[in-house]
Amino acid sequence: MPNALHAARLAIVLVAALMMAACSQSQVESTDHSAGDPIHASGEHGSGSSAGLPTGHADAGDKLAHAKGKATGQSCVDCHGADGNAPIDPSYPKLGGQYGDYLAHALQAYRSGDRQHPLMTAQATALSDQDIADLAAYFGARQTQLRDLQGVN
Repeated sequence: MPNALHAARLAIVLVAALMMAACSQSQVESTDHSAGDPIHASGEHGSGSSAGLPTGHADAGDKLAHAKGKATGQSCVDCHGADGNAPIDPSYPKLGGQYGDYLAHALQAYRSGDRQHPLMTAQATALSDQDIADLAAYFGARQTQLRDLQGVN
């Protein structure tokens, strides 16, 4: 009987160890989105967008970010800086490195009128879903200068 009890305990320990090993490997795979991820490496973002947009292309977003809007005569980079990290006014947000979905939702809200700002509403009104996805991909792929509030009183 002691051998049967020992074998049962050993089987339980082995099953638990295998389950933990399987879980830890899936966590590594799901959190490692580095250069091996062809979507992020190519500058394409947004296919899984919570904003319901098509895949964004950073190269197309780069061109859009530098193009002057018809309604305002301004481009994105005129106010937010070439990489989205040098706004001309401290009240303007830094866009570089921001989450693409956040940028896409913000532009959609300006376009629909759910979010109000005279210049941004005028700029966003002319944007298609693809334009918004491309701009979100471009600014989301820039080097970030965003910071959190850690260490702030």
